[in-house]
Amino acid sequence: MICEDQSETIDFLSRPASYTFMGPVERIDTHAAIVFLAGSYAYKLKRAVRYPYLDFSTVEKRRAACEAELQLNRRTAPDLYLEVRAVRQSPDGGLGFKEGRPVDWLVVMRRFPTQDLLSAMAERGELDALLMRDLADGIAAFHAGAELCRDGGAEAIRRVIDGNRTSMEQVADVLAWEQADALHDRSIALLRDLAPLLDRRAREGHVRHCHGDLHLGNICLWNGRPTLFDCLEFDPDMATIDVLYDLAFLLMDLWQRGCRVQASLLFNRYLDLADEDDGIAAIPLFLSIRAAVRAHVESAAAQAQEGNARAAKAGVARRYLEAALAFLEPDKPRLVAVGGLSGTGKSTLAAAIAPELGSAPGARWLRSDVLRKRLHGVSPESRLPREAYTAERSAQVYAELLARARRTLMDGRSVVVDAVFPRESERGALAALARETGVSFTGLWLEAPPDLLRERLALRMNDASDADSAVLERQLSYDLGDLADWHRLSAAGTAEEALSGALTILEGTP
Repeated sequence: MICEDQSETIDFLSRPASYTFMGPVERIDTHAAIVFLAGSYAYKLKRAVRYPYLDFSTVEKRRAACEAELQLNRRTAPDLYLEVRAVRQSPDGGLGFKEGRPVDWLVVMRRFPTQDLLSAMAERGELDALLMRDLADGIAAFHAGAELCRDGGAEAIRRVIDGNRTSMEQVADVLAWEQADALHDRSIALLRDLAPLLDRRAREGHVRHCHGDLHLGNICLWNGRPTLFDCLEFDPDMATIDVLYDLAFLLMDLWQRGCRVQASLLFNRYLDLADEDDGIAAIPLFLSIRAAVRAHVESAAAQAQEGNARAAKAGVARRYLEAALAFLEPDKPRLVAVGGLSGTGKSTLAAAIAPELGSAPGARWLRSDVLRKRLHGVSPESRLPREAYTAERSAQVYAELLARARRTLMDGRSVVVDAVFPRESERGALAALARETGVSFTGLWLEAPPDLLRERLALRMNDASDADSAVLERQLSYDLGDLADWHRLSAAGTAEEALSGALTILEGTP
């Protein structure tokens, strides 16, 4: 609901003469703000609106929101956020920045090219694996340092679910009432099951003052690095949430845009770095809630439009509501193992398989090389000394792989395990785990000529695997034993050929 007439301020900010800048002023409108792009800077004006979840109805409330926005966004983007500035009215009634009574407030930012928004990059197909890795690393580091809160478990999530329902009531002319009712009922039912987990995670420190509005449109490339900006500033309670609920907005956004490989890579890299695997069971609910938020926000935007523009926005809103329901559909987990000697492309194949298995954002990809680094307290790309690869240490890694796979399968999510698996006992343990958890198991064994494996290892860079030619030569002497229960797959061709072969095998097994 619009609460004040800001037309005079908007007109002032739309004129190039208002700035020390002679070019055109570009304008970007959202449901809660207007951004004016002038020269090297961006000036963000809060709209004088009130929604069930947001109140910018007075000048003072907008000033407080601007000051909070500056402070909070400097956590992740200190170079982008410069100051809070008043729009002032002089005694003669004119508007300016220097003298007079404040009539409104702005957040002043450095401007960046709109093509550097990750939402724009997604449209151009430019979200590559390295960018997803850097983004996951940045989010994990931000969450680790964010202010901790011991509250905000199941009851906080209940408030969001109920709030979504209230917001949908106000857009009943856009969203189907029956679907909104069904979504609320199913969300509450799942929340009851998850309540002990969510409350425990709150007690253990997984609820923090996060970004709160973490989607691709609020991430940009700045100095070559993915940078989070425009966090949720108007209500600290809404941004003090489970870190996986924060991440879920971005995962949902990627998934809905068709960037499913990227969503899987981000999800798995984040979990490889952060101690958050125990919250996997809550991911479907978190994704659904995030889609529901987008559904009512897009519906409100549709109500402000007319004709074709209204119809287009309403269509987007309905698709988000359908997605919110789909995210809650129960999944049938399965266990897939990708084995083979170093250089066969196990990790490349496992990464490609993961988004194809199960519900969003795909299977949990557990990689022995990454887990070994985590158990030693170093980043995945750090190299470990030779003593980290003793038989005893390797047994610990495989035992931990099994334990993590068991927990994830029990939480209802598919798992792809990626390791050499040279011993029959290790391969047999995976089959036994599948029987124990009541899921199907498929083992994929990759093979390629030794000279090709040597060539690939010589070219490998910036990877979690420390395997070199000496490691490969030892592996070539292994007695692999019986591989009859595993599907042999040629890895001598391209990664696309290996994936096609793997998917054919997976489609032919239950």
